[in-house]
Amino acid sequence: MASGTTARQQTRWQTPCQHCPLRGLETFRDFTPRELDFVAQFKTGELSVDRSSTILVEGMHSAHLFTVLSGWAFRYKLLPDGRRQIMNYVMPGDLVGLQGSLMGEMDHSVEALTPVTLCVFERAKLERLFERHPSLGYDLTWIAALEERILDEHLLSIGRRTALERTAYLLSFIQQRAHSAGLNGGRLVIPITQQHVADTLGLSLVHTNKTLRKLSDRQLMRWQDRGCEILDADGLQALAGWEGLQRGPRPFI
Repeated sequence: MASGTTARQQTRWQTPCQHCPLRGLETFRDFTPRELDFVAQFKTGELSVDRSSTILVEGMHSAHLFTVLSGWAFRYKLLPDGRRQIMNYVMPGDLVGLQGSLMGEMDHSVEALTPVTLCVFERAKLERLFERHPSLGYDLTWIAALEERILDEHLLSIGRRTALERTAYLLSFIQQRAHSAGLNGGRLVIPITQQHVADTLGLSLVHTNKTLRKLSDRQLMRWQDRGCEILDADGLQALAGWEGLQRGPRPFI
């Protein structure tokens, strides 16, 4: 499956780090005044990305890394014949492009599910972050370790959970991530298609459709034109046999 078009627009610096709306969420740890000053200098501007546009492409070399300020996206890899595997979903507070900054090039792509606004940081200043602010360097290590932990759980789900359990896990996982990022005021509608679900879980589209109908019959979720509405988050988590996300504040840059 081909990815979306690459359509990015550099915008004026709209949101000073001192007034970042993510800082008010309990999910994220607060910066010290010295850290905040550095991050404000580290940031070079903001980037607006249209829905279905490609943010980063596998194999590309980028002079920047990004933090999602608003919107949804997903990470994915393609086989030579175009088959897609979605690795994870990206939400406000998530760091994008760290791999390309440290390893030289991206080994996955990132596409916007909705209009996305990104805070832009210069890769050239990354070494200075580790040198002058070890606590922020630790935060980056923690973020990378969290991504590894999430991928471990995804692999377990794909390998050992039934189709019904893994679909319940995926929706429960996204719901909890969205809640921690401040995205669900009231009932959550996840802006994905059934093809996204299929490409995340390694199921055919037909099998995915049948599985989602079973979850709908149990009043756990409802499919809409604009995405998937979560009706019973606790029920999804119980069906998946999943302990849920780790609680407590986490870092972001």
